[in-house]
Amino acid sequence: MERKILMIVEYNGTNFYGWQKQKDRRTVQGELEEKLSLLTNEKCVVEGSGRTDKGVHALGQVAVTSISNNIPLKNFKTALNKLLSDDVVVKKVSLCKSDFHPRFDAKRKTYEYVADISKTRRAIDYNLVTYYPHDVDVERMKKASMLFIGKHNFKAFCSAHTNVSSYEREIYDFKIVKNGNRIKFIITGNGFLYNMVRIIVGTLLNIDKIGEENILKAFESGDRSLTGKTMPPNGLYLKKVEYV
Repeated sequence: MERKILMIVEYNGTNFYGWQKQKDRRTVQGELEEKLSLLTNEKCVVEGSGRTDKGVHALGQVAVTSISNNIPLKNFKTALNKLLSDDVVVKKVSLCKSDFHPRFDAKRKTYEYVADISKTRRAIDYNLVTYYPHDVDVERMKKASMLFIGKHNFKAFCSAHTNVSSYEREIYDFKIVKNGNRIKFIITGNGFLYNMVRIIVGTLLNIDKIGEENILKAFESGDRSLTGKTMPPNGLYLKKVEYV
């Protein structure tokens, strides 16, 4: 009897070419499918809650697969993690309904972006944060972040290569937390466009030059030139996906 299994997956994206399977490229989806097939002796297909780019990390990617193998669920996670590489781990497994879809059924996603504003960069975790050695106005960034709350046209805050039917997204919550020289941008919404979080962070880090008025103009016009640069991928984490 086939079972559909839901997995909460954590990975360090440094050595992956993103989530989505690609020919002759190491990807998270490809790694999971390969190791699941070894474990179950079946051809396994994995679907995720969304794609992450090369170098982007995840603390709570949601993925599903269907298997006929009768391996007990309590042993499934341990056995799979023994096969997986050190930079990807399945944190939790459970059964889900046969019609559950991790992307289409998602209600809220939370991303976290971590910037280090130290004047001297750190070598130990260079691939886990973005080094940004500039003076920033944290209080002004916090106030400006509130402009993103609600429904907006985010065309100016996504890659020019984004191909969607609608650029409207809704942001439910946005927090900026400073701890020493580390700044975390934690943003929750009903969905995100390609590079949207990285461009929002790039806009806020440069708010003194861009100005709040240009954020409002960008919502109205969709003009990408009004917003900030696309920040590097290594500071970005898919933190959590919610379904209720």
